Amino acid sequence: MTQSTSKRPDLLKGDIQATIKQMTVPVLFGMITLMSFNLVDTFFISMLGTAELAAVSFTFPVTFTVISLAIGLSIGTSAVIARALGSGDEQSARSDGLAALWLSAYLVMALSVVGYLTIEPLFSVLGAKDDTLPFIHDYMEIWFFGAVFLITPMIGNAVLRAAGDTKTPSILMACAGLLNAVLDPIFIFGWGPVPAMGVAGAALASLISWLLGFGLILYLLMVRRKLVDPGHQPLKEFIKISRKILHIGLPAAGANMLTPLAMAILTALMASYGAEAVAAFGVGARIESIASLVVLALSMTLPPFVSQNYGASTYQRIDDAYRSCIKFILGWQLVVYIVLAAGAWVVADLFTEDPLVAQYIRYFIWILPLGYGLQGIIILTNSSFNALHLPMSALQLSVIRLFVFYVPFAYLGGVLGGVMGVFVGGLIANVFTSGLAYSWFKRKLMALRLSGES
Repeated sequence: MTQSTSKRPDLLKGDIQATIKQMTVPVLFGMITLMSFNLVDTFFISMLGTAELAAVSFTFPVTFTVISLAIGLSIGTSAVIARALGSGDEQSARSDGLAALWLSAYLVMALSVVGYLTIEPLFSVLGAKDDTLPFIHDYMEIWFFGAVFLITPMIGNAVLRAAGDTKTPSILMACAGLLNAVLDPIFIFGWGPVPAMGVAGAALASLISWLLGFGLILYLLMVRRKLVDPGHQPLKEFIKISRKILHIGLPAAGANMLTPLAMAILTALMASYGAEAVAAFGVGARIESIASLVVLALSMTLPPFVSQNYGASTYQRIDDAYRSCIKFILGWQLVVYIVLAAGAWVVADLFTEDPLVAQYIRYFIWILPLGYGLQGIIILTNSSFNALHLPMSALQLSVIRLFVFYVPFAYLGGVLGGVMGVFVGGLIANVFTSGLAYSWFKRKLMALRLSGES
């Protein structure tokens, strides 16, 4: 490709650990920044009142469904383009990127039209009442209108990551998040000539930040970096490339949507032990999202490395990178566990004054984070399967993890030991699933290596 590559990591020949570190640090920065801005967004909406906050909370399952599709498409996009780049076929990579952008736009626009036309019945089914439905309309009418401008940058960022550039997507995420955080109070509460628009203002602030990301990503991909061809390819070629992307993207999206389903089941399980258990579990989920940030960052940077080396048939580098990431994650998460366990009393007191809730939070911290390194093995294996164009293996691993081990073991643990037993069951489930995931990946990689050498 015509852009300079001197400052970007060499995924095919560079030192493995240094390359992955160079790719992961910017992603981690972008994730932390975006998470901070999302908290600011929630804070401003909460200042409007309980009904407004509840209305926006009702939108999460719907928006998450659309975003899950986009995440799946971005996984498929990254895997297809990175493999093409690894094999040296830059023209195919550019065509793949163009098809991915159009495919995501078509699918999201179709979903948005359906969603826009069914706001009232859809959210009524989800449990929204008359006091929240007007606010849901205000928010979702704008969200559906602008969804394509949210999704396109996500796909564009996947194209950049496939080429080994993780710094630019992180900067784009940070800039869009910062703009949203600045515009939120202006549009929500009004300022100068700008009238107060409430939850509609929050949606409008998001839309403007998405438009910024949309414009920048198209400029970078088509003009500055020339990673994507302009225009639209012939229909036959577009359909052929779309099938390749959807082959990985649809199972990846499905796997992504399994997690909230499992969390809903576990929340219902915790509810059988009282509101205190549910509150503690909710706090624990937030702790887990922060404690697992490095794992999640690696799950975004390891796949392009794997896919490019898969395209180049350098299987030993894939194996070395996989094992290196796992060793690091096991050590890193052990340190995280020690810090959390030592500060369990302080963390619990930060979140609640209820002694029973605090006790359950401490149980959570002392038990489940002990298995976060093992959970990291599962997550990295899943993302590596997608990178090796084995999406059904990734989907099967997700199903086994959540519904063969995690939910059943947590339920059995609860029967035997109450709330603490639920947490112990989850820990044991991670032990079994991580062992399965590691051996499964090794077998699949060996099979690919043998087929490539034959």
